[in-house]
Amino acid sequence: MSPTFRALAHRNYRLYAVGGVVSNTGTWMQRVAQDWLVLVLTAGSGTALGITTGLQFLPILLLSPYAGLIADRFPKQRLLQVTQAMMAVPALLLGLLAVTGLVEVWHVYALAFVFGVGTAFDAPARQAFVSEMVGPEDLPNAVGLNSASFNAARIVGPALAGLLIAALGGGAAATGWVILVNALSYSAVVVALQRIDTTTLDSPAPQARRKGMIRDGVRYVRGRPDLKLILMIVFFTGTFGLNFQMTSALMATEVYGKGAEGYGIIGSVMAVGSLTGALLAARRTRIRYRLVVLAALAFGVAEIIAGLAPTYLFFLLWAPLLGLAALTMITAANTVIQTTTAPAMRGRVMALYMMIFMGGTPLGSPLIGWVGETFGARWTLIGGGAMTILGVLLAVALFRRSERVAQVAEARVAAAAAAPDARTVAA
Repeated sequence: MSPTFRALAHRNYRLYAVGGVVSNTGTWMQRVAQDWLVLVLTAGSGTALGITTGLQFLPILLLSPYAGLIADRFPKQRLLQVTQAMMAVPALLLGLLAVTGLVEVWHVYALAFVFGVGTAFDAPARQAFVSEMVGPEDLPNAVGLNSASFNAARIVGPALAGLLIAALGGGAAATGWVILVNALSYSAVVVALQRIDTTTLDSPAPQARRKGMIRDGVRYVRGRPDLKLILMIVFFTGTFGLNFQMTSALMATEVYGKGAEGYGIIGSVMAVGSLTGALLAARRTRIRYRLVVLAALAFGVAEIIAGLAPTYLFFLLWAPLLGLAALTMITAANTVIQTTTAPAMRGRVMALYMMIFMGGTPLGSPLIGWVGETFGARWTLIGGGAMTILGVLLAVALFRRSERVAQVAEARVAAAAAAPDARTVAA
C-alpha cells in the first residue's frame, strides 16, 4: 500500500474513515447553509455571523476539560455514538424550523450553542480514538488522512451546499433542506462505529474516577514547554486567523458581490490547498516542532495577502496556498500533541488542545465580525494574519526563555553534584 494511505490497512480505521467522509461533507454543507441563513435573516450582518460562530464554539471553551475527562474514563467507541446523536438533533431542529419558515435569528443562536455542546464532547474522544485503531507507528499517517478526509469534504460540501441553496431559491427554506442533509449524515458514523471490532483496538484502561483528574492534565501540560509552545501557536491561529467560515462569507458578499454559489466556491477552492497539505502530511513519518512554527508564520503572511486580493479571481487563485499553510500547521500540531503525550493523559490533553484551538473562536469571531462591519471585510483577514504572526513570535520567544531557564537549572544541579562535600573537605 502507498505510504500516503498506509493507515487504511487497518480495517477499523477504514470503516471509521468512510463514515467520516460522509459526516464531514454534511458538516461543511451545514456550515455554509447556517452562515447563509444568518445573512438572510439579518440582511448581511457580520456581527450576527460572528455571534453565531462564537456561540457554536463557546461550549468547547467551557466544557472541554470535562469532555477530556469523560474521554479518558469511558470507551471512546460508545461515547462517539452518543456525541453523534448530540449533534444530529440540533441540526434536525434547525433544518425543520428553516424549511417551515418559522426560523428566527435567536433559534440559530440557541441551536448553534447546543450543537457546540455535542462538538465539545465529540472532539477529544474522536482525536484520541484514532491512536487506538492504528497504533503509534501509523498515527501520523492517520492524522494526515483524517485531515485529508475533512478537506475533501470541504471541497465537495460548500460547493454542493451553494448549488443546492441557489437551486432552491436562496432563501431560508433552501438552507433548511441543506441542514437536514447534515442531520442525516451522522448516521454514517454511527453505523461505522457499530461495525468496529473492539477486540483489535489498542485501548488504554479506562481511568478510575478520582479527585483532581482535570488538574492532573493541566499540570502535565504545564510541565511540558514543548506542548505549551504548540498550544500557544494554535490559540492565536484559531482565535484570530482560522475564521474562514465567516471571513469568506464577508469577502464574497461585501467585497466581490457574490451570492451563495460564489461563497461556496471560495470554500471549495481553499480546501484544494488544504487537501494537498493534508496528503503531504500523511506521507511524513516524523513531525518536528519547527514545521508547526514555520507553517503558522506562512499562514499569517498568506492571510494578509488574501485580505489585499484586488479581485475575486486573484482571491480564488491564492486561496489554495492559504489552505495549504493552514492545514500543514494544524496537522503538524495535532500529530505532535498526540504522539508525545502519555496514553493515559491523551484524552485530557487533546481536550485542552481543542479547547485552546477551537475555544478561542468565541473570543475572536465577534471581534473579527465587528472589525468587518467597522473597517471592511478585508481587515478581517489582514488583522487575523497580523495577530497570528505576532502570536507565533511571542510563543517562540517564551519557549526559548523556558529552555534557557531549564538549562540554567540543570547546570546548577550538575555543579552542586560535582562540588565536594564541605564536611568531607574539612575532615
